[in-house]
Amino acid sequence: MTTNAPAKPLSAQTAPMTISGQRRSESPLALALRAFRRKRGAIVALVFLLAITLSAVFANALTPYDPIQRDAKVRLQSPSVLHLMGTDALGRDVLSRLLYGGRISLQVGFFSVFVSVLIGVPLGLVAGYAGGQADLWIMRLVDLILAFPSLLLAIWMVSILGANMTNVITAIAIGAIPTYARITRSIALSTRELDYVVAARSIGASPLHILTTHMFPSVIGALIVLTSLSISGAIIAGASLSFLGLGVRPPTPEWGAMLADGRGYLRNAWWMSVFPGMMITLVVLAANVLGDGIRDALDPRIQTRR
Repeated sequence: MTTNAPAKPLSAQTAPMTISGQRRSESPLALALRAFRRKRGAIVALVFLLAITLSAVFANALTPYDPIQRDAKVRLQSPSVLHLMGTDALGRDVLSRLLYGGRISLQVGFFSVFVSVLIGVPLGLVAGYAGGQADLWIMRLVDLILAFPSLLLAIWMVSILGANMTNVITAIAIGAIPTYARITRSIALSTRELDYVVAARSIGASPLHILTTHMFPSVIGALIVLTSLSISGAIIAGASLSFLGLGVRPPTPEWGAMLADGRGYLRNAWWMSVFPGMMITLVVLAANVLGDGIRDALDPRIQTRR
């Protein structure tokens, strides 16, 4: 005689299925956000970058000193209560110049990357989707730009066009276009033969519709990671040009220019160079940590192991 085992409560039977069903129904964006929240280092980096950006935007409300106003009476004063980061050789407050200089350095980093994405991604999509002569000519143009080291290309362009922020952004952006074009093209080449792209092509969808609706979304993940990592390189490039005297014109504050101003006073007034150099280092480090965190959050292989 067999006895039937007592039936499990309905809630016990359905709970695992409900939980697994919720996980299956989670969107990729929700999964990525959940994975990103586990990255404490990336969250700290994001908060730091937001704090630096807000400090640069509201610099006039955070410091009582004019960043370009000279005062010979307080020149080369060490850090104190009145001047938290000291003063430079012309009596200007270093902290004020650091906050205002962040506006220039961050604009160069963000806008140069934006221009690179705006030009490089469409070129890569067209080259990967169209193939043939379009792919050949676009990639030869990209190879021509790659033939020059990006910093040397930026120096050459700024020397010809003139030293101002617009030309600096343009020069740095042009040097970064090949990176976005080549990565986008490689993704487009692997995407154009997928079933949903072939189906859209077979029903007569226009190339523009296929590129924007079906192929561009597959690039977004790699694009977010590459963009977050490229900002740090653009900030360094902008600071390098300003250090060489090819950035914004004095007396406009900029981190690279502040480094150049303080290099002759390292023994007597170390704060003139240490604080701008520290700011560049921290911002670049934070941008790289944030980029690594975003990359891990968007990697499905890492998500499935969690």
